[in-house]
Formats: sequence, structure tokens, C-alpha cells
Amino acid sequence: MPGRGRREGTGMTSDVMAGGRFVYRRFYAGPVRAVVFDWAGTTVDYGSRAPVEAFVEAFRRRGVELSVREARGPMGAAKRDHIRELLSSEDVGERWRGANGRSPSEEDVEAVYEEFLPLQIESAAEHAKLVPGTAEVVEALRARGIRIGSSSGYGHEIMAKVLSSAREQGYEPDALVCPEDVPAGRPYPWMMFKNAMDLGVYPMSACVKAGDTITDVEEGLNAGAWTVGFARSGNELGLSEKETEALNQRELAARSDGVYERMYRAGAHYVVDTIADLPAVLDSIEARLGRGEQP
Repeated sequence: MPGRGRREGTGMTSDVMAGGRFVYRRFYAGPVRAVVFDWAGTTVDYGSRAPVEAFVEAFRRRGVELSVREARGPMGAAKRDHIRELLSSEDVGERWRGANGRSPSEEDVEAVYEEFLPLQIESAAEHAKLVPGTAEVVEALRARGIRIGSSSGYGHEIMAKVLSSAREQGYEPDALVCPEDVPAGRPYPWMMFKNAMDLGVYPMSACVKAGDTITDVEEGLNAGAWTVGFARSGNELGLSEKETEALNQRELAARSDGVYERMYRAGAHYVVDTIADLPAVLDSIEARLGRGEQP
């Protein structure tokens, strides 16, 4: 009923419409309750190098040379989808036909994936070092009562190695969702929804998606969550921590600015350098929620 005001964490507004009818809208005005992180390029594997190495080698074994830039293109998607998108591109498809004498098929997607999987397991384990600040930020978020979810383009077979290594370094999320757990991976929102269910958190406006790819941004937006892009640690910049540190500040800023622009154009609510910058973003999001703003 009008006039009852706001309960904790929710609100209600009314708008007069033609004919004197009232339409009511609930909105969440409480704190951030969950953050769902990506993995490679976000919490582990600075520069997201592991999947690139595996994709390049898997295609090479099928007679097709991929550039690093091509291999990074669909990053963030489920890995079969990533391979399917690469094979459907005009340039890669032409090279495939030149090497194999026919156009790529769905059977080839599966064959490349089978070639890719053991390479990726090995590479992911080698590149599972935490991005600086990950363990400390996660500890700070938990102190604020925030649940920690995660989603990945990797399947569980790959993630078993990555999760084991991350755990040894002090990072273990409260939930892990992979593409095989849901009807489809990114950019569909299903992994976000599954995280929310596993964490017992709702509404989606109380959730934040954080990742390093455009596909991560799309996943978060499609789920109706606040969405944060990481510009320097991941796939979009595509440099290791040492390579990033070796750049002079002008060149690093210029390259980073391009990533910021692409992520904002994709619809990210916020873009920051790395996970170390996330706590200040959450303060801003909570202030906006308190004013009745929604993602």
C-alpha cells in the first residue's frame, strides 16, 4: 500500500498513469551481497596467457597458424564455442580449407577441442599464479559480508588444476560454475544465475560481475548485475605482469585507454585496472543502490 515506506534492503515507488491507476515497482537498496569473478586474467594468470597458448598450438597441429590476436578474439566464451567461432571466421576458415582441403565442420570443432583440452590443462596449471591483490581483496570482501562466486569459460576438468593451485595461494571462491553446469556459457546469463542460486543471493542488482573480457561484461549485463571490467590484468591488454611493468607509462596509458573505451562501449558500469581496485568500486555501487539506482 502507498505510504508504507521502505523496508530494509528494498524500496517501493509509485507512478500515476493515465486513468488514475498506480503501478508499483520494487527496488533493492541494500549493500552488495555477492561478487562473481572470472578466472584467467581476473583472479589468476595475469595477461590471460594460458588459453592463448593452448589455442595456438591446437590449431597448429591441424595445420592452421593462428595469431595471438585471433586466438584472443572470442575469449571468455566456453572453449568449444571459442573454437567454433574461430573456425567460422572468414580468415581462419580459409586457412583451414587450405590445410585440410575442406570447410570446417562441427566434427572438426570437436576434434580441435580434443586436441586443445590436454594442452589447456597443462597450460592453465602453469599459469595459475594469482593476480596481485586477489587474496587480500577477497578477504576484505568477505569481511563486508560479501559472498564470492566465480564463472569461467574453462570446464571442470581444466578448473580442477586451477582451483587446486589457487587454493594453495589463499584463494577459494564460495561457488564455481562452468559452462557444462548450465544450458550455455557466456554471453548468456545462466552462469551468473547459477552462482546466485548456489550462493543464496538475490536480487541480481545486489550482485556484481567482474571480469577481463567483453564477454564477461555482456554476461553481467545480460544477468541484470552491476558489471566491472578489468583493463590491465587480462585478455584485452594481453600482457603478462612483467611485460606490463616494462612499458613506459605513456605507452601503458595509451594501450589501457583503448581497453577502457572498448569495455565502456560494451556497457560496463565501471572499468578499473585490476582486482586490487575493486573495493572502491563496490563503495560507489552501494552508494548508488542506496539512492535507488539499479544496474
